[in-house]
Amino acid sequence: MTPAAPRSAAMVPAGQGEKAGQEKETGAHPAIGAGGAPVLTITRRADFLAANAGLRVPMPGFVLLVRPRGDGDPAMRLGITVTKKIGGAVVRNRMKRRFRALARQMLPTGGMAGADHVLIGRQGGVERAFDRLQSELAKALGRVARGEVAPDGGRRGPPRGRAR
Repeated sequence: MTPAAPRSAAMVPAGQGEKAGQEKETGAHPAIGAGGAPVLTITRRADFLAANAGLRVPMPGFVLLVRPRGDGDPAMRLGITVTKKIGGAVVRNRMKRRFRALARQMLPTGGMAGADHVLIGRQGGVERAFDRLQSELAKALGRVARGEVAPDGGRRGPPRGRAR
């Protein structure tokens, strides 16, 4: 058996090199959903922070943040955040898998085109029935589409966290 030769840039099939460059440039990964506008993945911290300034819809199993980007690109982007407060790595990864499955089903048809969507896991969200999470996400996306959410999402008091 011969050792595999290292793969050089010249050996990459046509088209794949450009795509990798685009991913770094935009800070997003390829689509996870089907139908409608493409759904990309948010990877940069700055994009998560920007989404935090958008619309906030709290639900029992998660908090949905939606921020229209206004860049003319109809692609939707999805970010998922589950903190260590929720549980260990196994619990957090399970919750993220459930959120990705929800997004795959709901965002292409119910999401806002040209916007960033961030799902933040809440305590007890991993134990909720999947159909209940589906109905909560549909309700949250409906509220955003109808504009029934205040820009601060009904937060009380000053923003928490470190002063910057």
